[in-house]
Amino acid sequence: MLRFIGRNILTGLVTILPVLLTLYLIYWLARTIEVALGESIRALLPGMPYWPGLGLLAGLAVAFLVGMLMHAYLFQRLFALTENLLYHMPLVKTVYRAIRDFFDYFSPTVKKEFEQVVVVTLGDSGMEVIGFVTQESSGRLPEGFDTEGSILVYLPLSYMIGGYAVLIPRSSVRPLNMSVEEAMRFTLTAGVTGISQSGPISRPPLRHH
Repeated sequence: MLRFIGRNILTGLVTILPVLLTLYLIYWLARTIEVALGESIRALLPGMPYWPGLGLLAGLAVAFLVGMLMHAYLFQRLFALTENLLYHMPLVKTVYRAIRDFFDYFSPTVKKEFEQVVVVTLGDSGMEVIGFVTQESSGRLPEGFDTEGSILVYLPLSYMIGGYAVLIPRSSVRPLNMSVEEAMRFTLTAGVTGISQSGPISRPPLRHH
């Protein structure tokens, strides 16, 4: 009886926790924007009546305006100059560059290299692992790590945030017909989730140089 109760409690937790955590993350982000910009609005316009949610709307409006301004050449130049200053500040440049590279992956205006899912064969063992191509061009790799005929592949680790960026000969890599999201979910859960029943998504073929 206790085993039956425990199994159903565990099933319930596994079912509702991902939903609750996702909703909480969205709530936390919205709440943070609301509090930060809400205080700014009250300070700048003390006589203006304030309604809950005004800070969040202001945040969305600011993001929209910045997105529009980024299409203007002058604003692009000003932003580039600001970034250039950050890139020359000790410690700040390291943190900012890592954050910038992360968010650039989600930018609709930046070409993504992290888009090809591949299977990597490890030596003569026949062992295969799922990876993601991050650099196909040797010209974009550090000097001494730009072996001709090789590509840079990211190998994620299961059940944790992290992985290895390894230089792999093209002969040891073959494309896998999966989306990045599906492959990442499959890898991070060690294959426990399986793959979507809707079938694989067609991906562009791996380019050969």
